Amino acid sequence: MLTSSVESLAAGLQRTHGADVDIAFRVRGTGPAVVLLHGTSASHAVWEPISSALESSATVIALDQRGHGRSDKPATGYTGADFAGDVLTVLDALDIDTAIVGGHSLGARNAWLAGALHPERTAGVLAVEYTPWVEGDVLDTLHARVAAGNRAFASVDDVEAYLQERYPLLPTDAVARRALWGYRQHDDGLWRPLADPSAMDQLIEGFRTPWSVEFAAVSVPMIQVRGANSGIVSDAAWQAALAARPQDRFVVDPTADHYVPEENPMLVAAELRRLLSLS
Repeated sequence: MLTSSVESLAAGLQRTHGADVDIAFRVRGTGPAVVLLHGTSASHAVWEPISSALESSATVIALDQRGHGRSDKPATGYTGADFAGDVLTVLDALDIDTAIVGGHSLGARNAWLAGALHPERTAGVLAVEYTPWVEGDVLDTLHARVAAGNRAFASVDDVEAYLQERYPLLPTDAVARRALWGYRQHDDGLWRPLADPSAMDQLIEGFRTPWSVEFAAVSVPMIQVRGANSGIVSDAAWQAALAARPQDRFVVDPTADHYVPEENPMLVAAELRRLLSLS
């Protein structure tokens, strides 16, 4: 990997410059570092309310993960280890030694892999809505659902209407952020997702590697969060995680489905504050 620097983009985003895969991100606040990783087909913007809640006490760095948003979209390289390495790319570019790493779904998997594979750079892990025991049929359904989202829209209003139907429990401001930061208008006037379709195929296939040994090996403090109505993390997958890591804090949001960071951002912010108090 090349040593990376940082360049500025529009609207307050920054981007590494000179890495093997360059990553876009937003930094808010000052204090100990917290890196936040979104889920499949999303962007850094899903973390905005949480970043706002933490910026008085932490340096909050929300990434567009590779294959998403304004980050690079390489033809290959979508394993868990690749995503975990991108955390280091950003930390190195910002000259930050260690960070708490939190993530949702895809980002949760990548957060605990950062903790397992790079413990010297990880002060704590928050894993929201993913465990190594998510079932294969759930991944099949996820794959089909994500592929169906690769479509064109006539307007931003149409994008928002689609997203509200797809994510019925999201508040309207969360839907608007997903539309603003996850889609781009093309020369034909139509709006299409920024998430790369080939990248989405590859990273979902990558979920079929469970990384359960690495999950169990995370040595830094880890908190795990689930929505009681999750369509991704079943009761069985949650109980398997608890059995593998009984020392962790396990939190269930009784009102949320899979999208806890957007449906209950203050709960997630509180758990990140808990990790900050331990680091």
